[in-house]
Amino acid sequence: MTENNRRFPAEWENQQGILLCFPHNGKDWPGKYEAIQWAFVEFIKKVAAYETVYLIVADTKLKEKVTEMLEMAKVELDTISFIIQKTNRSWMRDSGPIIVRNGDKREALNFNFNGWAKYKNHQLDRQVPATVTNALSISLTQVMYKGKPVIVEGGAIDVNGKGTLLTSEECLMHPSIQVRNPGFTKADYEAVFKEYLGVTNVIWLADGVQGDDTHGHVDDLSRFINEDTIVTIVETNPESANYKPLQENLKRLQVAKLENGKSPVIVALPMPKQIDFEDLTLPASYANFLILNKCVLVPTFNDVNDRKALNILAECFPDREVIGISAIDLIWGLGTLHCLSQQIPAE
Repeated sequence: MTENNRRFPAEWENQQGILLCFPHNGKDWPGKYEAIQWAFVEFIKKVAAYETVYLIVADTKLKEKVTEMLEMAKVELDTISFIIQKTNRSWMRDSGPIIVRNGDKREALNFNFNGWAKYKNHQLDRQVPATVTNALSISLTQVMYKGKPVIVEGGAIDVNGKGTLLTSEECLMHPSIQVRNPGFTKADYEAVFKEYLGVTNVIWLADGVQGDDTHGHVDDLSRFINEDTIVTIVETNPESANYKPLQENLKRLQVAKLENGKSPVIVALPMPKQIDFEDLTLPASYANFLILNKCVLVPTFNDVNDRKALNILAECFPDREVIGISAIDLIWGLGTLHCLSQQIPAE
């Protein structure tokens, strides 16, 4: 094993920019593609007000169309850096590269995206890490363990940048549903996280929210907001299918320890009322916020708890502007702001 000095910076550390991918087909948002495009323009505009947006578009034709839309929305085009690459979907948190610090350099990691071990059409998405890191001039490393590629999506992990990582058993350890790495034990994952992310301490949550297409991503559940504080979603309605799993996660966090042996500070975030579409429960969660330089973007759902969640997060981030973005259209695609983005740490 080669010696390395890798560390996955926390999301609140200084960023060069945010990777996004403009949706080029409506399959992830049935019947809402027109609305989604404008929701996406608004998302881009908000990010671009704070830092560079590295925007993947499928081809030059879409680039022209998106440029026109951005101009109409009065987005400063010099804050947008286009990258041309066809994709299957737009979920950059999962198919994009994870960029770590390795000594005094940055290194991009390719965690071998495979459509969440659920969808067969992910071949285009697999090319995203190479295309993006080529555009950024950052070297790319394929994540391997015992001679085999390791599959972990960015939405499945959250770090405090000091050695502790949050993840969920439902996503990584389920024996039969959406199995990313057959036969992997917790010790195997922890060895991978140590080697590639500089993680010495893993907090394992149990199950994710109802309707989560990824089967338990942690970025809908619990997030670090600084090196010793975790916000976690809590459902107060005992009739909800989310009530028991989220109570279990809360209990685990209350007895968890950080890498320094101290207990984390736990802050509860509410849940919006259940959003149903046809026979699906949509995985709406205020935990899917995105931390930018000087700003936090929070998904909102036309819900009475929107204001409560924004107020709680405003207290969590006193030095950043906290801005709600309506995600009522985006959530039809079973994810929102954090799922669609991937931060690029500063040089």
